[in-house]
Amino acid sequence: MTQAVESFDNAALQAYLELHVAGFKGPMTTAKFSGGQSNPTFKVSAASGDYVLRRQPLGKLLKSAHAVDREFRVIQALADTAVPVPRVYHLCEDPSVIGSLFYVMEHCEGNIYWDAAIPEVDGPTRSHIYAEVVDTLAALHQVDIDAVGLADYGKSGNYFERQLERWTAQYRASEIDRIAPMETLIAWLNLNLPSDDGRVSLVHGDYRLDNLMFSPDNRRILAILDWELSTLGHPYADVGYLCMLMRMPQIPGSISGLKGLDLDALGIPNEQAVVARYCEKTGIDSIDNIGFYIAFSFFRLAAIIQGVAKRASEGNASNKKAAAVGQYVAPMAMLALEAVANQNQTP
Repeated sequence: MTQAVESFDNAALQAYLELHVAGFKGPMTTAKFSGGQSNPTFKVSAASGDYVLRRQPLGKLLKSAHAVDREFRVIQALADTAVPVPRVYHLCEDPSVIGSLFYVMEHCEGNIYWDAAIPEVDGPTRSHIYAEVVDTLAALHQVDIDAVGLADYGKSGNYFERQLERWTAQYRASEIDRIAPMETLIAWLNLNLPSDDGRVSLVHGDYRLDNLMFSPDNRRILAILDWELSTLGHPYADVGYLCMLMRMPQIPGSISGLKGLDLDALGIPNEQAVVARYCEKTGIDSIDNIGFYIAFSFFRLAAIIQGVAKRASEGNASNKKAAAVGQYVAPMAMLALEAVANQNQTP
C-alpha cells in the first residue's frame, strides 16, 4: 500500500534520475509505501515504468543505522546468485538531492504477506510458502561470499559477542526509561554467549515473511527485501530470528507473529520442523542451543523497537504508528527469557 509522499522536491529528483538511471524518463509521481518502521520506501511511477526508491530517514541517526548504501551493495552483489533479489539501478550518496542518501531498484509485482498466518491462501499453499521461506534462507547462507565480492562486508568471528555489544550500545542510546526485563536479558546473554564455532555466512538480519515477495502464483520467492541489517555473521542468527516469529504475538502496526495459533491446522511448520528442514537443506545434523539464538533475536528486535520509539519521541519516525511500538520492548524481553527457560518445549 502507498500513501502521500513525504516532502521532497519531485522535480529535482526527476532531473537527477533522468541523468543517473539508464532509460528513466518523466513525468513521474511518488507515493510512500505504508509499511516499514525504518528506511522510508517509495514507489516512483514514471513514463519509463515503475521503480522503488529507498532512503535514509531524516533527522539525527544512530551510528551505522539506516545504511542504505550497504543495502545497495549486497543486493547488487547477489544479482547472479540463487538468492532472489530485485535489480538495483543507482545509489545516490549526495544528500542534497532529496535530503538523505537513497537508492533506486526495480519495482517487482508479486505478493507480500503481512500476516504470518497468511489467511489469504489455503493450507497446502501455506505449507509450500513456508518451505520456500526455509529453503531460500538455506540458499542465502550457502552463498560464496568471496565469489560475490562480499568478503569484507563484515567482520569474521565472535559474531554474537560483537552483536550483543553493538545492540546493547544502540539500546542504551535509545533508552527512554529503565526496563527491568531488558536488564535481566542483557545480563543473561552476556553470561551465556556460545563459543565461536567458526561458521561465517551472509546473514539477512530481518528474515521474515513480510520481507519476502512471492510470485503471483506463490510458487517461488521473487525477491528478498529490506537488507538494512545484513552483514557477515553466524547463520544461526537468521534461523533463531525465523523461529522467534513462531513465539511472537501479533504486534499491531509492526511484526506479525504466530504465537497461540494452531500451526498444524494452518499447514505451517512448527519451530522444530523449520530447524529440521534448514538442517537438511544445509547438510548439518542439528542446531544446538537454539534457545540462545531465539533469545538473542528477541533482544535485538527489542533494541530496534526501542530505537523506533526514540525516533518517534523526537518526531523523526517513518511510520506514524511508531510511538506505540515502544510498549512492546518489555514483552519482547520476557519472551526471550521464556525461550531460554523452555528451550526443549515446542511453542
